[in-house]
Amino acid sequence: MAKGGVKYPSPWTTGGKPKGGPYRRRAFGSSPNKYKNTKVKLNGEEFDSVKEFNRYCFLQGELKKGAISDLRRQVKFPLVPAQYAKTDEVYVQGPRKGQQKRGKCLERAVDYIADFTYRRKKEDGTDEMVVEDVKGGIRTDDYIIKRKLMLWIHGIQITEV
Repeated sequence: MAKGGVKYPSPWTTGGKPKGGPYRRRAFGSSPNKYKNTKVKLNGEEFDSVKEFNRYCFLQGELKKGAISDLRRQVKFPLVPAQYAKTDEVYVQGPRKGQQKRGKCLERAVDYIADFTYRRKKEDGTDEMVVEDVKGGIRTDDYIIKRKLMLWIHGIQITEV
């Protein structure tokens, strides 16, 4: 209750909400996007943001011109493998007969998923692999750690667009 006993409506209730904006109603079961970006679908492909979609269209044009080659989306790079508990159990039949069984998963694997990868010709005529990540201004701590691990483990510097 506010001063004078007047109860102000909460911005999260249905009463008194402005149309559109951050308080607009959503379909049942859906939740607002964490970074407030708009997903885009085209020809069965889904993009996480309009900016990522626009970059894809630009790279498609570069691919048609021949400036780049081998354009791929959502490429997974392993950074840290999953960690499993040690066991003494061994497979007794099947294709893994005699091999040691994995124990319970203690820590899941850590992977970096690049928005785009492609090959670009350098001035000396050799190809270089480019790994791109489309950023909308927010660089999370997780992303910064994964970017550093990509450079350390794979020797790949991520290009932020």
